Amino acid sequence: MNHSEETKITHRSVKEKEQIMNRLKRIEGQVRGIQNMVENDRYCVDIITQISAINAAMKKVSLQLLEKHTHHCVSDAIKAGDGDDAIKELMEVFARFSKS
Repeated sequence: MNHSEETKITHRSVKEKEQIMNRLKRIEGQVRGIQNMVENDRYCVDIITQISAINAAMKKVSLQLLEKHTHHCVSDAIKAGDGDDAIKELMEVFARFSKS
């Protein structure tokens, strides 16, 4: 991120933060589990399967955040007359997201 850009924030409800944080903590636990699997010389396919599960979980979190961003941030920007920039940013996010 360019340091000259303004830092943007998004306000989330307590419930939404809890849901996201709980998912991220579960993913963190899964990553630690994979570290243990490697340390204990577990079968490669088992490790890859767990990595696939983590990737799916991360995509789910990303989609949840993207949905919130579209419904609130982009929608608000359009209503305020700043829609072109918000849509451009959203399309850049889609481009990055589709590469993963």
